[in-house]
Amino acid sequence: MAYDSIFKADLFAGQNIIVTGGGSGIGRCTAHELAALGAHVLLVGRNADKLKTVAAEIADDGGKADWSTCDIREEEAVTHLVSELIRKHGPIHGLVNNAGGQYPSPLASINQKGFETVMRTNLVGGFLMAREVFNQSMSKHGGAIVNMLADMWGGMPGMGHSGAARSGMDNLTKTAAYEWGHAGVRVNAVAPGWIASSGMDTYEGAFKAVIPTLREHVPLKRIGTESEVSAAIVFLLSPAAAFVSGSTLRIDGAASLGGRAWPIHKATNSESYNGFHRAYIPDVLKDKE
Repeated sequence: MAYDSIFKADLFAGQNIIVTGGGSGIGRCTAHELAALGAHVLLVGRNADKLKTVAAEIADDGGKADWSTCDIREEEAVTHLVSELIRKHGPIHGLVNNAGGQYPSPLASINQKGFETVMRTNLVGGFLMAREVFNQSMSKHGGAIVNMLADMWGGMPGMGHSGAARSGMDNLTKTAAYEWGHAGVRVNAVAPGWIASSGMDTYEGAFKAVIPTLREHVPLKRIGTESEVSAAIVFLLSPAAAFVSGSTLRIDGAASLGGRAWPIHKATNSESYNGFHRAYIPDVLKDKE
């Protein structure tokens, strides 16, 4: 079996594309699709074992992938990483700023260290990666960057630290798109809603119990797939989005719209797209589909 992408097979032939957080979840899925479309995928993350596994999967499927460990929150480490990737592989054509992480907590219980850690992971790290990729490579030949956000449009109760970081990334995306457009660099973002991904299995307690019920708050009455996020990222990296820059694409089944005054009816004709042949079903959702 191979990745069943809707895009043409040689879309990114000859291109080097970095995927941060590529060892699991949406990053892993996106890396597989990009490799299936001809890209040389450069996986970046903190867990070497996970990165090795994904690189081996891609190689088994006939694609090309290399991996590097890096804490993207550390400025010197990011500068060195990008320099080494360029030295080894040549120009960077695309960057998927996917790495991130958070934990559920009400604002009143988040200490300064926890708040700053999530901000550094979800905002500062993405900024450092984008800045270095632009300064060291894309400023000379153009390219495309896709940043990762989340559904934080109405606030993010229970994850205020992540909401603040993701909101900041939305604004950073707009600024970078405007400042770097002269060099032929496009900067966009995706904002996934509730997506069936391995990250769902990292939550415990009350939040874990809520996860299987989330579909009831989506007009399409289902949870999204990693492939549906990856497809949006691929589009934004592709020539089809050559005049799209500074935009954030919501991938949430319209869950971030409307309100309690409008009832969500039983859904019909809502079918998911899942092109990922190695897709992972979170344990918390098994037997609940």
